[in-house]
Amino acid sequence: MSNEIDVLDARLISLLYAEPRIGVLECSRRLGVARGTVQARLDRLAARGVIRGHGPDVDPAALGYAVTAFVTLEIRQRFGHDPVSAHLSDIPEVLEVHTITGSGDLLCRMVARSNADLQRVIDRVMSFEGILRSSTIIALASQIPYRVLPLVAAAAADDR
Repeated sequence: MSNEIDVLDARLISLLYAEPRIGVLECSRRLGVARGTVQARLDRLAARGVIRGHGPDVDPAALGYAVTAFVTLEIRQRFGHDPVSAHLSDIPEVLEVHTITGSGDLLCRMVARSNADLQRVIDRVMSFEGILRSSTIIALASQIPYRVLPLVAAAAADDR
């Protein structure tokens, strides 16, 4: 199964990003293709993991979590990554965790209601004995928010 997408896939993904509640029939009308084509493309993109969900895109700041921080964790190697990740998954303010190379072992994206609340979240993270130390960077502003549409367009252009 190819990892590539074509221009129609890119147009479909862009349309769904712009209007997540749009139906298959309306997608087919706007894209100028048959409804079955749109459904088959969606099914194929979902099966390949290109499209991972159709849920709402939630802004943590709108929920009251205005502080975003990136935290590098060093872990005790004898514990391994899995127990630490299980601990972190129990903390709702931990949005993402990635195993990394470099001076740390894990990179986490976290949110908090305030700087003082961020200290509470970090204290909870550090309460696990498998974590040795942390290094925190607080984001002041988001210059380029998380995005994938430019990547989708580039992937479709590579197919030409």
